[in-house]
Amino acid sequence: MDPARGYALELSNVTLKLGERTILADTSLTIENGEFIGVLGPNGAGKTTLMRAVLGLVPATSGTIRVAGEPVTRGNPAVGYMPQTRSALAGRRLRGRDFIAMAAEGHRWGLPHADATTRADVDRVLELVGGSALAARPLSELSGGERQRLLIAQCLLGKPRLLLLDEPLISLDPHHQRGVVELVRRVQRELGITVLFSAHELNPLLGALDRVLYLGNGAAALGTVDEVITRPVLSRLYGSAIDVMRVNGRIFVMSGDVEVEKHDHEHEDDGGDAHGHAHGQGHAHGGSDHPHGHTHDV
Repeated sequence: MDPARGYALELSNVTLKLGERTILADTSLTIENGEFIGVLGPNGAGKTTLMRAVLGLVPATSGTIRVAGEPVTRGNPAVGYMPQTRSALAGRRLRGRDFIAMAAEGHRWGLPHADATTRADVDRVLELVGGSALAARPLSELSGGERQRLLIAQCLLGKPRLLLLDEPLISLDPHHQRGVVELVRRVQRELGITVLFSAHELNPLLGALDRVLYLGNGAAALGTVDEVITRPVLSRLYGSAIDVMRVNGRIFVMSGDVEVEKHDHEHEDDGGDAHGHAHGQGHAHGGSDHPHGHTHDV
C-alpha cells in the first residue's frame, strides 16, 4: 500500500439498507491500492447496492465510506463503473468508437462530436483492452465478449483508480468469461489500479483474485479464498449450513446436494424493489448517463 494515498476503499462502521432490507450492519473493512477483489454472495446479498454506495448513489444509513481517503461523492472521477448490462447492446448499429465516446461526453441521444482530448482518451482505452480492431465495427456485429471489452474500455476513460465491475460475466460462455477475467487482471496490473469484480460464481475468478469480499445476511467477510471460502464463514453469511468442496482446482459451495452459486444464478431475478436503472448513474466520471443497459440491484 502507498501510505501517501491511504486505502483504495474504506468502510468504517457502515450500515447500508435497501428499503427495509439491511445489506450491511455496522461493517468495517479496508481494501488496499492495487488489489483485485472478487465480490460474491447469495443473490440479494447486496453486491450491486454496495457498488452503488461506493458511487455515492445509495447513502449509508450510518458510518463512512471513503475512496482514496475521501468521503464518497457522486460522479467521482477516481471511480469507473460498469453496471450489469442486458441484451440492449446487441442490436445497436453504433460503432464501437462512438459507443465509448458517448460515455466520455455524457451523451445519451445522438452521436457525440468528440474533441481531440476525448478522441485521444478513446484511442487510449481501446488500445488498453486490445479493442482497436473493434472501433469501426457496429455493436450488433460483436460477440458478447467483444462487447464486454468495449464496456471495460468505457470504465477506463479518465484514468480512474478504482474500477467497480458489476457481474461482467453474466451471459458469457466459459471461454469468454476467461477472456474477460484475464483482460481485467492484465489491465489492473498494468495500470496499478484497484478492481472490485462481482460475480455469481467464484471459480472463473480463482486465477486472478487477491482477496474475496463475500456478502450475506447483513455481514461481510474479506480475506483470501482459504480464509473466506470455508464452511463456518459461508454458513454464517448464508444463514444455513453450507459445505465447501474442492475438486481438481475448483471450489463448489454446497447446501446439501445443491450447488448454491449455480442455483442463485438460475434465479437471479429476485424481484421486489431491487430493480434500478443506471440512467444518470452509470458512468462515474462526472456522473454522466451511460448509454447502455440497466442495473439489477441486489
